[in-house]
Amino acid sequence: MPTLRLSYFDIKGSRGQVARLAFELGGVAFEDARLNFADFTARKESFPYGALPILEVDGTVIAQCNGINRYVGKLCNLYPSDAVQAALCDETMDAIEDVSHKVSPTLFLKDEDEKKRAREALVEGPLPVFLKRLAARLEARGGEYFADGRLTVADLKVFVWIRSLQLGVLDHVPTTLVATHAPSLVAHHDRVWANPKIRAHYE
Repeated sequence: MPTLRLSYFDIKGSRGQVARLAFELGGVAFEDARLNFADFTARKESFPYGALPILEVDGTVIAQCNGINRYVGKLCNLYPSDAVQAALCDETMDAIEDVSHKVSPTLFLKDEDEKKRAREALVEGPLPVFLKRLAARLEARGGEYFADGRLTVADLKVFVWIRSLQLGVLDHVPTTLVATHAPSLVAHHDRVWANPKIRAHYE
């Protein structure tokens, strides 16, 4: 087994969390290097794309979260071996990145009124549309998992994002948004949450 070191912020959400959960589920030992924002700023230029997460595999640096997720998923038996199912897994992870890019600009707004307007605009349009389309993809594949008929890193990626919405991580985005527009995604979240290793990680 290679020596593995995952570097990400000291938070239980967003882009680095999926690999952490996959390692936990797969029982694969890794170093969980948690950076604060001062550490990140000081080291930013040393990262391949100036961003986190990064994964070091025997000293080789892998950047970009979905590339990391695919590697970790293969290592932990949480990524499909079938080419079509692998593509569906990738599609789901990329879709979460797409919607995250719509939300990201609002994270850096300093003026609270401006942030409120921006978030309300998301709630009135892009977020419900995306949630409904994501739910439709889940339901078209049987309603339980996004690929391969089993838990994969795609499900972990969706779980982390849906969890953040339901916990109210984004100000001015109702915690009921997912339940209102995509109840099957709430059921999916609860299905992943029921895994004892997932619960243990958070609790």
